[in-house]
Amino acid sequence: MSDNILKIAGLKVAYGGIKAVKGIDLEVNKGELVTLIGANGAGKTTTLKAITGTLPPCNVEGVISYLGAPLKGVNSFQMVQKKLAMVPEGRGVFTRMTIHENLLMGAYTRDDKAGIDADVEKWYAVFPRLKERSAALAGTLSGGEQQMLAMARALMSHPKLLLLDEPSMGLSPIMVEKIFEVIRDVSKQGITILLVEQNAKLALEASHRGYVMDSGNIIMTGDAQAMLHDPRVQAAYLGE
Repeated sequence: MSDNILKIAGLKVAYGGIKAVKGIDLEVNKGELVTLIGANGAGKTTTLKAITGTLPPCNVEGVISYLGAPLKGVNSFQMVQKKLAMVPEGRGVFTRMTIHENLLMGAYTRDDKAGIDADVEKWYAVFPRLKERSAALAGTLSGGEQQMLAMARALMSHPKLLLLDEPSMGLSPIMVEKIFEVIRDVSKQGITILLVEQNAKLALEASHRGYVMDSGNIIMTGDAQAMLHDPRVQAAYLGE
């Protein structure tokens, strides 16, 4: 079996006459942390939504394969059963449910109660603030706390592929540091990650490989550490 977890070939997404994604190829292999960087409006989030089938009505062409099988026709709610989880931009926590209930929702496809309880405690240990406020409604949390919760909830499903959409957006520098620490730790546990992130420096520092997206096209790909030192990437995305 191939080590390929996700493979995108010739993906095009158009809203009427607006071409948001213009025929990109991208792949993520087992155990990799791959980042997709680019300016606002480059098509990064549209690409993630195409993978998860959560785009608004539009024209989508190309092939998206997950674990060797095409995702076309798979409903977004079925993807969690297939061990594909996403932490969306804006976190998407269930605001009128408690922190604890949110975590249990992440495990709704599982029936191993002892394992679920153990995972809840595991993520409480990673994010002690969530444990302190486990009975609080998720809507009362700060942005950073909601990001922690959204990540922990996604990880409760034991994903084979974790999609992260702009996890650092709107967070304080200290919270961004914490979130990236967790991303690196999760990657070290062998979970495959596709990270969409505007903070190109942090994303490339944490990743194995990177793709640069601009105006709906992939314009560069390669080893993340090499890209960090590429003058074109530095000039466009790292402010150097």
